[in-house]
Amino acid sequence: MLTQHTLTRLHGLKLDGMARAFEEQITQPASHDLSFEERFGLLVDREIAWRDTRRLDRLLKLAHLKFPGACLEDLDTRAVRGLDTRLLSSLASCDWIRAGQAVIATGKTGVGKSWIACALGNQACRQGFSVLYARFPRLLEELRIAHGDGSFGRRLAQLAKADVLIIDDWAIGPITQAARSDLLEVLDDRTTGKSTIVTSQLTVEHWHEYLADPTLADAILDRIVHHSHRIALHGESLRKNRPEKGPGKA
Repeated sequence: MLTQHTLTRLHGLKLDGMARAFEEQITQPASHDLSFEERFGLLVDREIAWRDTRRLDRLLKLAHLKFPGACLEDLDTRAVRGLDTRLLSSLASCDWIRAGQAVIATGKTGVGKSWIACALGNQACRQGFSVLYARFPRLLEELRIAHGDGSFGRRLAQLAKADVLIIDDWAIGPITQAARSDLLEVLDDRTTGKSTIVTSQLTVEHWHEYLADPTLADAILDRIVHHSHRIALHGESLRKNRPEKGPGKA
């Protein structure tokens, strides 16, 4: 009865990891030879690991990554051409997020831009940062609809909260004047210590021309291009050989 009471109290305090470890200690004779301090330390370690796992699961679920299983450890650097492995190792530390910087990945379709962006997003989640993935056309369409139903301000606030915003397929289609203004609003909210990852088939040198409006283009690019890390990929599409896996290891 005392054991069950203790378990109930632990669950009531939301110490689920500790409760599970406590049950295991009761059923495992080997743990009975440990000192109180050792057994208690194991309970605390389990609770920390349990919370870390729960937090990671929650962050990944909220991120809506296109490739939720993408991770830097699985990246096959031999398959992805033009990849600076030293830069990638530096980005893995997530210091660029702490500094509020951006990452821009460019290259032809299928070379692994989206996969690498999601792998960086996964890495950010593992270090406790919130991430949100959005495809460029859908993001602009969502903002257009938000104007009509009165949720524009709320949607901007949601985007602004994310420590890392992934904008995939930047400049993949035409952009309207209203969409340019909305894009500026989104990026302006990220100048206060938030980070952005952008993938595009269009090289950065052509973004100003794509945005067309010189004034808005200057403002938009000023907020994302400066102080950014560049990943320029090239080569044939990886989808020809591994359509289901992307640039990760087979």
